Amino acid sequence: MPAAPGYRQRQVLMDNDRLRRTLQRIAHEIVERHSDQAGTVLVGIRSRGVPLARRLASMIRDAVGVAPPVGALDITLYRDDLRMSASQPTLRGTDIPVSIDERTVILVDDVLFTGRSVRGALDELIDFGRPARIELAVVVDRGHRELPIRADYVGGVVSTAREDIVQVLIEEEDGQDAVVIIKPHDALGELSSHATRAVNEKARKPSSPRAAARRRR
Repeated sequence: MPAAPGYRQRQVLMDNDRLRRTLQRIAHEIVERHSDQAGTVLVGIRSRGVPLARRLASMIRDAVGVAPPVGALDITLYRDDLRMSASQPTLRGTDIPVSIDERTVILVDDVLFTGRSVRGALDELIDFGRPARIELAVVVDRGHRELPIRADYVGGVVSTAREDIVQVLIEEEDGQDAVVIIKPHDALGELSSHATRAVNEKARKPSSPRAAARRRR
């Protein structure tokens, strides 16, 4: 996936194999904490949280023979920044195939950043029922939290600048599996380069006869 305009790819954090191993580790941690998969529901936050939740369920089935149910949560209308957006939101729908009452619900998302998406997911889940427990699984925790939210299962913790973009690329959504950081171009460096060229061009510009005469004096 190409970087957004004004950004360049900086670093690949996980390739296909490492992402697979990371998800396997998270799946095993879930099994260790919850031996009864009948009482567990994985709910992916759209969009990339949904295929991630399905992969985790498949890995749990491979480990214990039983896969937990998987649901999808569209938090668009629960985001606290919705009122600041002028565009009409695109809804992809929420689908939770079982009751979440008295079950352990594990929210699955790709990146944990400010915590506001998770907060919206919690608000929506409570509208669906009363879980016994809600946990959070993420591939990457990049810091910069604005709310007191912490993940229970973390693939990796990454130190980032706030303006960086962390992307978890998923085969089902993006045609490849990877985790990358993309960073803005160095605006100061570009400005400095422009300024240097301007100085050089001025130095090369021939002087007017009047200016040359003043220098001879």
